[in-house]
Amino acid sequence: MNVLACIKRVPNTGAKIVLTDDNQRIDTSNLGFTMSPHEECAVEEAIQQVETHGGSTHVLTLGPEEATEQLRTGLAMRADEATLLETDGEEWGPRETASAIATAIRDLPEDDAEFDLLLFGNESADMANYQVGVRVATELDLPCVTGIKSLEVEDGVATAKREIGGGEEVYEIDLPAVVSVKEGINEPRYASMRAKMQARRQEVGRLEPDRTEAPGTFEKTRLEAPEADDSDAMVLGEGTDAVPEIVELLESEIEVL
Repeated sequence: MNVLACIKRVPNTGAKIVLTDDNQRIDTSNLGFTMSPHEECAVEEAIQQVETHGGSTHVLTLGPEEATEQLRTGLAMRADEATLLETDGEEWGPRETASAIATAIRDLPEDDAEFDLLLFGNESADMANYQVGVRVATELDLPCVTGIKSLEVEDGVATAKREIGGGEEVYEIDLPAVVSVKEGINEPRYASMRAKMQARRQEVGRLEPDRTEAPGTFEKTRLEAPEADDSDAMVLGEGTDAVPEIVELLESEIEVL
C-alpha cells in the first residue's frame, strides 16, 4: 500500500506572533517553525499503515525551501520519500494549494504505483481553514472523510471513526481515498538523532507548482494579533478548602450557577 501524507510548515505553536508594519504578514524573522500537529499525526498514521500492510510512505508539502526541514522530520520518522512543491514564500490560499497538490499527486507515482491513501491533518495550526484535504479529494474525484480519530485498512477498504457527542460515527470507504486526521489518533514517534542525521542525507524531490489564482469570495484587508493576557492567576485555595471560593466565583462573577 502506498500512502501520501501532506504536511505544512507552521510557526511554533505558542510562539509570540509579531506582524509586519503593514499588518499584511507575520514577521517570521525571529520565529521558529515546525510541522503542524495534526499533520504530524498524519505522517505517523501513514508510517503505521505501511508498517502493517507493506508499501511505501511519501511526505509532501507546498512551501519555501526552508520547508525541507519539516520534510526531513517526516523522513526521520521513517517515511520513505519526500517532495517539496517549492514556492517563493508568498502565501497561497487553499484553492491554489489544493490544485497544486492534486497535480503533484497525479504526476508523482512511477510504474503505476499510485497512492492508495492520502492523509491530511484535519486543519493546519496557523490558518485552520479545514479546506485543503477536501478540495484535493474533490479535484481527484476521490471519497473523503474528515476529523478522524481511528483508521483501519483491510482488503482495500478503510474503516474510519469520528468522535461525536456521546459516541462515534463509523465510515467505510473504498480505496483510494482521502482522510484527514485529528491530533490524538496516535502518538507520533520521536525521531532519534541518528535518524535525523540520516534524513539530512536523503534526497528531497522538488517540483515547481503552477499557481492558478482562483477568484475568492473575500479579500484580506489586514491581520490583527490577539492581545496578550497579562493578568495574574488567582489562587482560590488548595484541595477541598477551595470549593466555597470556587462556588462564590461561579455564582457572583461568572454567573453560571
